[in-house]
Amino acid sequence: MSKKGVYQLSARQLVLLAFASALIAVGTMACLSNLGGFWQIRSSNIAAAEDAPTPQGISNPATVSDEQNSIEVYKSLSPGVAFITTSSQAQNFYGEEFETEKGNGSGSVIDAQGHILTNFHVVEGSTKLTVSFGGEKNYTAKVIGGDPDTDLAVIKIEPAADKLTVVPLGDSDQLEVGQKVLAIGNPFGLDRTLTTGVISGLQRPIRARNGRPIEGAIQTDASINPGNSGGPLLDKFGRMIGINSQILSPQGGSVGVGFAIPVSIAKRVIPQLIQYGEVRRPKLGATLYSVEQLSEQGIKMPVPKGLLVRSVSPGGSAATAGLRGLSQDSGGELVLGDIITSIDGSAIADLDDLYKLLDKKQIGDTVQVEIYRNNKAQKVAVKLMPLPASIQGRPPIRKQ
Repeated sequence: MSKKGVYQLSARQLVLLAFASALIAVGTMACLSNLGGFWQIRSSNIAAAEDAPTPQGISNPATVSDEQNSIEVYKSLSPGVAFITTSSQAQNFYGEEFETEKGNGSGSVIDAQGHILTNFHVVEGSTKLTVSFGGEKNYTAKVIGGDPDTDLAVIKIEPAADKLTVVPLGDSDQLEVGQKVLAIGNPFGLDRTLTTGVISGLQRPIRARNGRPIEGAIQTDASINPGNSGGPLLDKFGRMIGINSQILSPQGGSVGVGFAIPVSIAKRVIPQLIQYGEVRRPKLGATLYSVEQLSEQGIKMPVPKGLLVRSVSPGGSAATAGLRGLSQDSGGELVLGDIITSIDGSAIADLDDLYKLLDKKQIGDTVQVEIYRNNKAQKVAVKLMPLPASIQGRPPIRKQ
């Protein structure tokens, strides 16, 4: 005789589940604007930037005035800051295709081969990229790779015989609030503009446009505006410590609260973007709902926190390990799937917890997943793999 308990859903709960699922899918709107236009918007390559000597022309900041330091950093590094103009295809009333300018942003040269680091949202959906460095010469660029989860992308120009100024990568793990920073970019299309300020905060929670959390963002009061996206946030030695990405502003203009993606994240993703065109992360391969959010919608759940498995992707990590999604019993009643409560001993309360944990894992790692199934807790070993190619979504980015 089967138990009718919390694992079976009544018709009313089923309706609530569908309604709650829709709400969860919509997500929470944040008051963060991307800077590429108000929402228009360890490899040899990494070593080339990290091992680059201290830029010539920058004196020891302790021996010169703050004003002189700003002048020297700008003169030395601004030639390596790219002005990126993006275009996309459109159709007129008669169905004729034409190219229209989509927006502009900024970027930093990271090696002598012409690779440029920028934001994913700057190049997302573009069909043509043009890069300039303050002169009349323009370069045609192509997208090498993009990662919507970290809002970072790498594009490339063919520098030919031109000598490029490489922006050296610094260390974002040793920053302190109050430290001087300088931002160089192209706000509102104004070529290579310098603003200065300080680090206002560290470890700020921001999100990429796809809703994924970006850990450890740097908050600064250096004035940044639409068009600064993808440009470097520099320390007083001229080293890139962050990639300017978002502003907190109701009107889309600078109010002294800007956010930069730590360069430590860039160091981690750039090699994969150049090698694969994407960041290959392990995926659980399951559609998941927050237990807490479902409970708030009136659905009785057997545990207070965790992630309910709605379904598993065939061939994915969860399916291979035997995790179960929603199903029907012999009487046709809907039965709840497994509920993930922890992974490797770390509590999993929502999707952010899962993303943060998986971001620290490698493809092929095996994790111990604690689940609640059939009114009891148990552990399942799950080998983390990428999603099968047949069901793997690709970022909406066009590679030229």
